[in-house]
Amino acid sequence: MSAADEILDIVDENDQVVGQARRGDAYARGLRHRCVFVLARDPRGRVFVHRRTPTKLVFPSLYDMFVGGVVGAGESYDDAALREAQEELGVTALPRPEHLFTFLYDDGAGRSWWSAVYEVRCEPPVAPQAEEVAWHGFLTESEVEHRLGEWEWVPDGLAAYARLRARRA
Repeated sequence: MSAADEILDIVDENDQVVGQARRGDAYARGLRHRCVFVLARDPRGRVFVHRRTPTKLVFPSLYDMFVGGVVGAGESYDDAALREAQEELGVTALPRPEHLFTFLYDDGAGRSWWSAVYEVRCEPPVAPQAEEVAWHGFLTESEVEHRLGEWEWVPDGLAAYARLRARRA
């Protein structure tokens, strides 16, 4: 099954399930769904940063400071966070990511998704999926901050990161 054929729960403005749709249809029609964002840190506190592959359905070739993705139909945010982190980092036996907050992301163009933000400690080495990750590295917070103005980042990840920084301030 391709990524576009994955079945997602479609949710309303209160994050209540109102239906289901194929991922490709949800994207094409701007249907509100659920996503998880997991900030992965190594034991030194550095953040896993990666560049998405050019074949990704959304935001191809952009940088991201989160691993994650869509929540499948019937799947919990917590289960999706663990699954996505293990898949994208290419590691097993990760601790369960810690839920930090949830917000409704809106791209300003009529598309929005509920976004649950998590954090997890990851013991390198990592082996990211080649079909998901074109480049990766662990960067300090100051290195991430420096690159915010230099690299092109996924907009929903930037929104989640801004909210995370605001919560910590």
